[in-house]
Amino acid sequence: MKTPLMPKATAVWLIEKTSLSFEQIADFVGMHPLEVQAIADGEVAQGIVGYDPVANDQLTREEIIRCEANPAGRLVLTERSTPLPKQRNKGARYIPVAKRTERPDAIAWLLRNYPQLSDPQIVKLLATTKETIAKVRDKTHPNTANIKPRDPVTLGLCTQTSLNEAVGTANDRAGGPVPPPQPMDDAAA
Repeated sequence: MKTPLMPKATAVWLIEKTSLSFEQIADFVGMHPLEVQAIADGEVAQGIVGYDPVANDQLTREEIIRCEANPAGRLVLTERSTPLPKQRNKGARYIPVAKRTERPDAIAWLLRNYPQLSDPQIVKLLATTKETIAKVRDKTHPNTANIKPRDPVTLGLCTQTSLNEAVGTANDRAGGPVPPPQPMDDAAA
């Protein structure tokens, strides 16, 4: 069941401004009736200012009057007419300096094992740039001699779930599944 915003403060307001029973208030705010009674007795929430649920569009005055007249009635939270704010994205992912030197290895591994991945997918997975991917692909990267293809999941640059999702999306776009890469021995590399 949905509870109102700031339940304890809402309970304080309902106790002070209405003649609702402790059970009705407790049911509406999601508390135990004894907690509501303790608030009414002044044992709990002494410094809390009441939060008006009518002014904040969580209850209607008619709903309160209906429940005051009927002790068995239960208050119902009104549906919000205003949309909730959009969830903000997290922004750029931080990669520690020590891990940044391992990105070309992960790019090489992805290019070798999953050629169906597009550059934007690799950019998103590894928090890298298209320029770096192109340099690793063309072998013009400044550190080309030292690049050893290594799994980005084991390097900690992405999660297995995000890698699987990207590969699944690329496979759907390409038209068919591609078998997962076989682990290589260090001696074979």
